[in-house]
Order: sequence, then structure tokens, then C-alpha cells
Amino acid sequence: MHELDERKLKILQAIIRNYLETGEPVGSRTISKLTDLNLSSATIRNEMADLEELGYIFQPHTSAGRIPTDKGYRLYVDMLLKDKVQEVEEMKGLILEKADRLESLLQQVARLLAVNTQYTTMVSTPQYRKKVKFIQLTEVEDNQLLTVIVFEGNIVKNKIIRISSSLSKENLLKLNIIINTFLQGLDLGEITLPVITQMKDQAGDYRSVVNDVLEAIMQAVNEDDDIEIYTSGTTNILRYPELSDRDKARDILYTLEEKKALTELIQDRIEGEDDRGIKVYIGDETPVESMKECSIVTATYEIEEGVYGKVGIIGPKRMDYKKVVGTLQTLMQQLDEIFKKNNK
Repeated sequence: MHELDERKLKILQAIIRNYLETGEPVGSRTISKLTDLNLSSATIRNEMADLEELGYIFQPHTSAGRIPTDKGYRLYVDMLLKDKVQEVEEMKGLILEKADRLESLLQQVARLLAVNTQYTTMVSTPQYRKKVKFIQLTEVEDNQLLTVIVFEGNIVKNKIIRISSSLSKENLLKLNIIINTFLQGLDLGEITLPVITQMKDQAGDYRSVVNDVLEAIMQAVNEDDDIEIYTSGTTNILRYPELSDRDKARDILYTLEEKKALTELIQDRIEGEDDRGIKVYIGDETPVESMKECSIVTATYEIEEGVYGKVGIIGPKRMDYKKVVGTLQTLMQQLDEIFKKNNK
């Protein structure tokens, strides 16, 4: 943001706002009517040329105006997130109106968001942030270790680890002690680089086994057969010409129906997440391959400590970020009130 002065910022904001509304490239004459800068079209053209050179906008055709790049959207969103967003009145009452249990509440949230934003929405069922309770390594064959991972709540996962050579009972005991000393009571997000480094230092020649154990833990955490994702407004994607191309629309709709890629996104972003703020993924930042032409805005709700779920809104890169962010922020506040009341 430091490379743009106030005038360039205002022009960029005007371009993005106009493009969000129309979906058409924006010219200098349009900007001169939208801003209060009192600048000539020629001056605005020069500023737009600078913005294009800096990578914030681009010209799709020689005779056309400009449209935002992913970098331009990113700057717009970053500025937006710093501003106070509008409140959405009576959100809580609307959510609770037809929701007498968690499943129906989450489905109602997905429907309400789709109607409110006119984009596609997704809401996941809650996932537990699993803390390691105990790990047991047992040699079952010369080159194989059975890794039993017990999480809080007595959730047990078994993994087979292949090793290059067999371990003596003494070294196996040593590894069990090291791994449990460092990992007991931690969830995936708390297993930091310093923790891993110390474990490996103490494991010495068996550093690779530590790596394999960590990989086993990661796989076990992400093995959640019970996760469900409720979607709503899937056909809203077709409202936007840039996403209604047959191949693009087919891939996006398939992803929303099949949901596996969305599950990977939800699990990846919940584990180790230190805050529950709004996350915005624009274009290539989006981890879902079929949605590289979209933006995904997500937020994390918390039912109780260690129990989290994800709410997401999917739309074109020219989505109304201000409305989406404002809606999600208010929704998170209302869900907090609902869950805190129910947990008393």
C-alpha cells in the first residue's frame, strides 16, 4: 500500500467498485464522474497507467478500460478489513427462526447467507481440534512400526510406518519417551518448528522416524469421515458471466456437489489457526483448483473450546467484499452468542 498515494488509492477504489457493480472494464471518463478529485480524464489516464504498471489493474483489450488484477483486489480487501463494517440487523433472529438443533441451524446459516449475498455458500459441521494424549510405537516386523495415536476423548488412530532398519528395544523405548515427552497435550497447530527441532536433536540417528510419526499424526488428524458440508445458492455462480462458461461452471458445480476439495480446504485452514478472523482467498490464492477464477471468503465459528467449524462464501473475484465481510463478521458475533447461551 505504501507505493500508492491517496489519489491513486481513490482511483483504484473507484475502478474496483464500478467493476464490482457492472462487470465491465472501467474507463477514465467514468472515473472522473465517480470521484471527488476534480481531475481531468487525461490526468486520470496517467494515474491508471501507473496503477497498471504497478500491477493493480490491467487492460483486457486495447480499446477497453481497465479491470482489477488479483493484486488490486487484495489491496482493496486489505483496506476493507481495516474499516468498520456495517451491521446486519436481526441476523440472530433469522438464524434461530427455523433452527431447533445444530444441523438445522447450520443449514439455515447456509441458506441465509446465500440469500443475503447472492453468492454460493458453504458451512461445515464442527471439527474437534485433536490434542495428543499418548503415542505408542511398536515394532511389528523388522522394517515396520505400528504407531498408535490416542487423542483426547480416547479417539484412537493406527498407522504403519516403514523404517530402513530394525530398532533395538532400548532405542524403541527411547523414541517412545522422546515423542511422548514433546507431543503429549499438543494439537497439530502447537507442534511448532522449535518443538520438532528439539525432538529430532534428541532422536539422533532416528530423526527420520520422528518425521514419519509427525506425518502419521497429520494424517490421523485429517481423517474425519463424519465431516459434512452444507451448501446453498450453488446456481448463483451462473449469475456471473466470467464463471458461467460451460467448462468453468461444470468444474465449480462438481466441486460443490462432490465436496472433497472443500473438505480439504476446511481441515487445512482450521488446524493451527490462531485467530478466527475473516480469511479472503482471491484467484490463485484459492487452494481449490477448480475455483482459481473465484474468491472464497471464510470465517471460523467456535461452539466450545477446541470445537470449530467453517463458514465460507464463494463468488467471482469482483464480489462485493464489503457486504460479504460485514455479513460474516456479524454472523460470527451472533453465532458466538447462540453457542455461549446454549453452553451455559
